[in-house]
Amino acid sequence: MAEPLVTFEQDGVIGVVTLRRPEKFNALDIPMLRALETALDTAEAASDVRVVLLRGEGKGFCAGGDVEAWAQMGAADFQVQWVRYGHRVFDRLARLRQPTIAVLSGHALGGGLELAVACDFRVAEAHVKLGFPETSIGVVPGWSGTQRAVRRFGAQTVRRMALGGEVFPAPEALALGVVDRVVETGSGLAEAKAWAEKIAERGPLATEAAKLMIAVAEGEDSAAATEALASGFIALTDDLKAGVGAFKAKQKPAFSRS
Repeated sequence: MAEPLVTFEQDGVIGVVTLRRPEKFNALDIPMLRALETALDTAEAASDVRVVLLRGEGKGFCAGGDVEAWAQMGAADFQVQWVRYGHRVFDRLARLRQPTIAVLSGHALGGGLELAVACDFRVAEAHVKLGFPETSIGVVPGWSGTQRAVRRFGAQTVRRMALGGEVFPAPEALALGVVDRVVETGSGLAEAKAWAEKIAERGPLATEAAKLMIAVAEGEDSAAATEALASGFIALTDDLKAGVGAFKAKQKPAFSRS
């Protein structure tokens, strides 16, 4: 039986999603994206998980999209199967209900950096480098590198990576706000877990609501976030109970606005 490409494990209130293709530095292909989507669904369904970590097995975090996987695709398949599906999976990560921390124990380049950007926070080990090198091989960032990354880090920083080809070492990425913490090599996972435990001490519902409100401000799926907040509020009211009860009894509801 083949080893899973992406796994989800629970450690108390912390969930850990691990990319498991170390021989390719966890480069993403379609099977990897499918496995990642499944792992994220599992993480969100774990009601007692309050923070989710995303890490890569081996020496790399994620080398980005597997060039060998997409280079053989025709234009139509490249657009739909690769770019659009990749966007869907990365959006799934960005909209996870729990706060997320990317553990960068290896370089995060191209799609790997886009994956890290979809997380709420990024912990980078000191040796790590980050950038968008796609234009060097004649393609462009396709999984939100010119959209979500610009919203989060500013257009000029993304220009320096995507147009100028700059690759930032972790300390410079920290100064630019691309990562949130830089730690010694080998200590990224421990730092991320300690940070996650601090986050998990906070009110879980308030934390999830705050994440949704920040998503609205960022333009990250504003419609769904607004409806989720409103629906969660309504679910706590007596009016909902009255309405559902009347529907079941085939009667007219007596709303109390409470």
